Amino acid sequence: MSAANAGRRPTLAVVGATGAVGTVMLDLLSTREDVWGEIRLIASPRSAGRRLTVRGEQVEVIALSEEAFDGVDVAMFDVPDEVSAAWVPVAAARGAVCVDNSGAFRMDPEVPLVVPEVNPDDARRRPKGVIANPNCTTLSLIVAIGALHRSFGLEELVVASYQAASGAGQAGIDTLYGQLEKVGGTRTLGQRAGDVRGAVGDFGPFPAPLALNVVPWAGSLKDAGWSSEELKIRNESRKILGLPGLRVNATCVRVPVVTTHSVAVHARFSRPVGRDAAWETLRNAPGVVLSDDPEHGEYPTPADVVGTDPTWVGRVRESLDDPNGVEFFVCGDNLRKGAALNTAQIAELLAAEFSD
Repeated sequence: MSAANAGRRPTLAVVGATGAVGTVMLDLLSTREDVWGEIRLIASPRSAGRRLTVRGEQVEVIALSEEAFDGVDVAMFDVPDEVSAAWVPVAAARGAVCVDNSGAFRMDPEVPLVVPEVNPDDARRRPKGVIANPNCTTLSLIVAIGALHRSFGLEELVVASYQAASGAGQAGIDTLYGQLEKVGGTRTLGQRAGDVRGAVGDFGPFPAPLALNVVPWAGSLKDAGWSSEELKIRNESRKILGLPGLRVNATCVRVPVVTTHSVAVHARFSRPVGRDAAWETLRNAPGVVLSDDPEHGEYPTPADVVGTDPTWVGRVRESLDDPNGVEFFVCGDNLRKGAALNTAQIAELLAAEFSD
C-alpha cells in the first residue's frame, strides 16, 4: 500500500454477500477484530436492495457493477468461478486488491495461493492485484500439514477425503436433507442393492444417493479417471508449500454430512518423526486444535467440529512400517476455514498493510 494510505482503515467489499459463504463471512466480520472502515456488500442485481446485518448494523446490498468498486481497497469474492473470472480483473483495475475464493485464479503463476498460517509472506507478492483462496478440501488439511512440513520436511501425501454435502453448495445441502426425509422412516432400506437408489429418487448434484451411502466421487472428471477435487489437493498443496515435486495421491469421497470435511492423511517426511514429536508439533501449531485421546473416545468428528474455526486433528500415529511416516485424521468446517475464514484472514493481512 502507498504511504498516503498508511494509518487509515481500508474499505472492504464483500462480493457474493448473500450466498452460503457470504453469510458466514458477514458473521466473521461481525465477530473478529474490526479492522475495516466501510464494508460494502455486493451481489447479483436480483439481490440488490436486500438489507443484511454486519457489525450490528443493517447494510443495503448493491448490485455488482464496475462502479461498485470505486473507492474499494480490498474486495473479497465468494462467487462461482465464471463470475470471478469476469469481475475480479474489473475490481483490480479499479484499484482493489482482490481475494478470490473461487478456482478461477488458484493455479495462475502470478497469483499467490495463500494460507496465512502457512505462507503469509506470499500475500505481498501479487503482480495482478489478486490473491487466491485454496479449495475447501485442501484447507481442511494444509494447516496441519504445513506445521509438520516446517519441522520434518514433507515428501509425500496420500489422503482420502470425506467431504460434506455443503461442498456442493446449497443444492447439496437441500438434496441431503430431502433424501434423509425419504429414508428416515423406513428401517428396511439399505439391506438390498438398489433399494436406497429407488427410494431417494433425486440425486441432486451427486452421482448416487448420499443418504445411507458414501459416494467415491467429488468434482468433475479429468484425465485418467481422476476427479477435479483430487487434482486440486495435489496441485494446491504443491503451490502453497512451495514443493512443486511433492508426491500427492488423493481419493475424494462424499459422505452424508451437512457441513465439515474430514481427511484421513498419510504423510511421509524426509526424516523419522515419531508420534510424540508429531503430537507436540501439532499441539503448538497456530490454527490447529489437537483432539487425540482414543482411549477415552476423543478424536474430531464433523458433528463436533462444525461451526468452529480451527483445523481439528486426532488419531495421530507413527506409521507401522515406515518411521518417516505419520497417520492422522483431520476435520475442518468447509464453510469457515475452508472458505470464508481463510479469505477473511488473507484480507486482514492486507488491512495490516495500511498501518505499516
